[in-house]
Amino acid sequence: MTYNDLLRRLRYALKLNGESIAGLCALGGGDLSPMDVLKLLKKEGEAGFMVCGDHVMAAFLDGLIISRRGVREPKPGSGKSRATTLNNNMILRKLRIALELNEEEMLALLAKAGVQLSKPELSAMFRAKGQKNYTLCGDQFLRNFIRGLTLEVVSPPKIIT
Repeated sequence: MTYNDLLRRLRYALKLNGESIAGLCALGGGDLSPMDVLKLLKKEGEAGFMVCGDHVMAAFLDGLIISRRGVREPKPGSGKSRATTLNNNMILRKLRIALELNEEEMLALLAKAGVQLSKPELSAMFRAKGQKNYTLCGDQFLRNFIRGLTLEVVSPPKIIT
């Protein structure tokens, strides 16, 4: 799934507009205007389409976390290391953090989308990549999670200024 498709789906699920997406990106350290957001939300064949990169999606997700949970103070002595390459597991983790979902709530969202999963199967997607029971989160799984999120009523994030 492309980041443009993911952004469109999250926009619909979280009831966001172009200005709020730009605001979330700014909170996450990105620089995006509402006009740029409109270009990102266009489909691939449309005129003015702009590809959404890792840094834009990471800034959007980080901004979503900050808008809902507040700014996290760095621990003393820890350098700020920011991963710029995302995968579906990291996206799922960031959405879980932003929406403050526990396992039961995530399983309920997945059930709304027609996916039955056990707690160990879900927790395997949040393990470190080298772990024995690590499971890769596929595009279809992420789509189903966002579909369940769309079916659930989620309050839109508040932009902190």
